[in-house]
Amino acid sequence: MRLSRILMALTVGLAIVAAPTAAGASQPQPPPGYVPQPPALTLNRTTIVIGESVVLTGTGFGPNETVDIDVSVAPLAASVPGQAPARRSDGSTVAMAAVAYAQPQPAPHHFTAQTNAAGRFTVTYRPTDVGHLTFTATGRESGRTASATLTVLPKKQPPHHLPVTGDSMSTPLKVGGGLVGAGAVLMLGSLVWRRRNRFGMGSTR
Repeated sequence: MRLSRILMALTVGLAIVAAPTAAGASQPQPPPGYVPQPPALTLNRTTIVIGESVVLTGTGFGPNETVDIDVSVAPLAASVPGQAPARRSDGSTVAMAAVAYAQPQPAPHHFTAQTNAAGRFTVTYRPTDVGHLTFTATGRESGRTASATLTVLPKKQPPHHLPVTGDSMSTPLKVGGGLVGAGAVLMLGSLVWRRRNRFGMGSTR
């Protein structure tokens, strides 16, 4: 009877000691030879036009962990690179301001990605905001973080849609001047014809 109690106590003790080891073994473990690398977040393109997509690639995060990605937006400068400025009639130009491009479903400013056993993830993002977008990725378990910046430009407008400022009356004045000139020519022709008829130069016998 005493021996059975001793054996039962030993069994319980072994079970208590083995429990933490089993719990640790159930957690995701890095593959053999895994060496943590500094976290990094890269984009396949650093400048796109609104409506296009970009691919984000994260490396150096924890293996098999969830990564939170936050997106912050800063406005573009008044003069947008790659956009043609409006041109006045005197040849001078005026900068075009950035115009937001509306989308039926705005892109999220927070989303998640899942890394593989090597701590790498890839996700596609289609922004609906014009400006400088900063992506910040943070691993939930590892706490590792990395960021990258994307410039999103508005779509180019057709030339006839560009507002033209300045001497807006030049075209009507040119058209009016041409009509006045044509009227003067017709008036002179009429006077010459009347004078010829008056002196009988236009009659035939």
